[in-house]
Amino acid sequence: MMLIGPTLGRYFAARFLRTVLGVFVTVFALVYTLDFVELLRRAGEAQGASAGLMAQLSLYRTPAVAEGVLPFAILFGSMAALLQLSRKLELVVARAAGISAWQFLQPGFFVALTLGALAVGVYNPVSALLKQRSTEIEAKIFAKSTKASSGKDLWIRQKGLDGEAILRAETAIEGTTTLAGVSVFTFDAAGKFAEQLVAARATLHDGYWELSDVRVLTPDTPPESFDTYLIASNLDPAQVRQGFTPPESVPFWQLPTTIARTERAGLDATRYRLQYDVLWARPVLFVAMVIVAATVSLRFFRFGGVGKLVLGGVAAGFALYVVRQVMEGLGASGLVAAPVAAWFPAVVGSLLGTLTLLYQEDG
Repeated sequence: MMLIGPTLGRYFAARFLRTVLGVFVTVFALVYTLDFVELLRRAGEAQGASAGLMAQLSLYRTPAVAEGVLPFAILFGSMAALLQLSRKLELVVARAAGISAWQFLQPGFFVALTLGALAVGVYNPVSALLKQRSTEIEAKIFAKSTKASSGKDLWIRQKGLDGEAILRAETAIEGTTTLAGVSVFTFDAAGKFAEQLVAARATLHDGYWELSDVRVLTPDTPPESFDTYLIASNLDPAQVRQGFTPPESVPFWQLPTTIARTERAGLDATRYRLQYDVLWARPVLFVAMVIVAATVSLRFFRFGGVGKLVLGGVAAGFALYVVRQVMEGLGASGLVAAPVAAWFPAVVGSLLGTLTLLYQEDG
């Protein structure tokens, strides 16, 4: 039971929850609309790319993008809830009844922690799986489209029993060793160009690439087509899979297994460890956003200057975002330990916000 009583606590919690979800749903809808329009533009020359399929694909892609704005949804939603309570003088009545700021912020903290736990345990796994599914659909639809290339083609150079080969792919299926929209340029042992292979897909197995729906182009012979074509390879499938799968695309519950598998393969698992720690720190980061919102939203409307305080809250949230990005970059590069990089923004933001709120409330 909350110190302010269950009835008032549920009322404040409902206000926080309603505004936070309202902000998040608004941003989600905006991201979905923009992404859907962009996919419709790209689908102009792709076969089978109907408006319905593009709408489904955009729905799969949007949760992963919207996940990044969750902390700001907490910040702006909390600011809106507190400003509404202040404008309607409900906070004035609460203070007159002897309830301190820390007491009527308890429902906000509870909502932030609950949403943080759901974001980590439920939302993140679902968004990661949907993102992987969207990558598969994109590979099928856009692999042969002239508009599919985003300027971020994948390039791989390898050595095989017959010489070197250079692979270019338009996209990779995350969590697998499969490439889509593949062109392979092979060279013999003397370094002379041998042939070009154009394939719909290429999957790396132990010791070889398996190409599907292949067209072989050689300088001196007519083009030939094959359903399947094999190329020797010295690449490690585990290493290639890691390179194709960013940490953000791995569901939270699968991260420990991914970290263990990556380390058993002798590869660097720093990025996955950082992502795991970042997700663990997310509920605390959400609480920090509520505290930051409180520092700029508890001023009574009759005192004026609310607009400047709101801008200050936006600036504080942006500063916390920049710090988080910098620390995650340092953590991913190994310059800072992953737990420190993940927890620093949440802990420091909470402490600074608490210090500011203590100064405002208690002088």
